[in-house]
Amino acid sequence: MVTEVFTRKYCDPHAVREEKVEATEVVQFAWEGTVREVDACADCFKEHEARYEPLVDYSRPVKKRRATTTKKAAEASGPESADESDE
Repeated sequence: MVTEVFTRKYCDPHAVREEKVEATEVVQFAWEGTVREVDACADCFKEHEARYEPLVDYSRPVKKRRATTTKKAAEASGPESADESDE
């Protein structure tokens, strides 16, 4: 027999105040060089977003857009396909 177990996550900021509010969001923050997550309710999540700027990972280089290279490739392959259809 299989039974499903539902575990409720409670908002950590409210749990500090000994209140049980169900968590629906996850708040990310940096602490001592690592990114950590805290379960939060919708109100605490909105408050966090308003107070702090979101975490952005600048360690990876930004990828260049490929739109210009695909346009050039399409233009280059256009005349070749026209030559092949004439034969």
